Amino acid sequence: MTARAPLPVSATPSAMCGPAIHFNAVDLNLGRTRILEQVSFQVAAGSIHALVGPNGGGKSSLIKTLLGQMPHRGELSLHWPANPSIIGYVPQAMEFDRGLPMTVDDFMAAMCQRKPAFMGLSVKRKAAIDQALSRVGLLDKRKRRMGALSGGERQRVLLAQGLVPEAQLLVLDEPMSALDEPGVQVFEQLLADWRRAGTTVLWVEHDLQAVSRLADRVTGLSRSVLFDGDPQQLLNPDCVLRLFSSHPARSAEAQP
Repeated sequence: MTARAPLPVSATPSAMCGPAIHFNAVDLNLGRTRILEQVSFQVAAGSIHALVGPNGGGKSSLIKTLLGQMPHRGELSLHWPANPSIIGYVPQAMEFDRGLPMTVDDFMAAMCQRKPAFMGLSVKRKAAIDQALSRVGLLDKRKRRMGALSGGERQRVLLAQGLVPEAQLLVLDEPMSALDEPGVQVFEQLLADWRRAGTTVLWVEHDLQAVSRLADRVTGLSRSVLFDGDPQQLLNPDCVLRLFSSHPARSAEAQP
């Protein structure tokens, strides 16, 4: 059996620490449809906090609300240890024309710097982009077209762009959805790095076994919060069945 090469490890962790996040009675309606109802929970500073629940349960809507992309009622606040700093976001997937002559370097330049991508990598960003690609195991594929990568490799590129610049709060929308085995190992190493650095991570995930192993805390969301606490205690058959079989009643204002 061929020995597996060790995963690239980040540089010495910085002294940064991410914010605590407080959701207090957050409501979200889209037209006449209630998406979130009285959502209240807290994300501890520097923790890996997972958000789980059924499709349509409001997980992606909640993180879009956090990122300022959707209006809401209720209180949503970030409590930074110092001055407000950088928020990173890794989407679930990326849609693009696979025939485009866009290399990994082109994509990273477009996502991670102000200088136009067609002018190449910025000198200011090149070292950080090099390190990010190394951390996800794709430094040797930086000249490959994005369309020629496997789904798992493209997902690792998305993880890499979330590393530049280095964020104190990372919001991850199902980052494991398309990862292959090497990609899962990379992601687990990144989680370890973020925990060691004190980065706050809000992580939407459908793989409950991964959440049970890797998260510090879990919130079960199906329009409203059904549970919140230790993932090893809460991700039991009874709680999981309740979460994925729940269909909260529509509010009066959302009734036709």
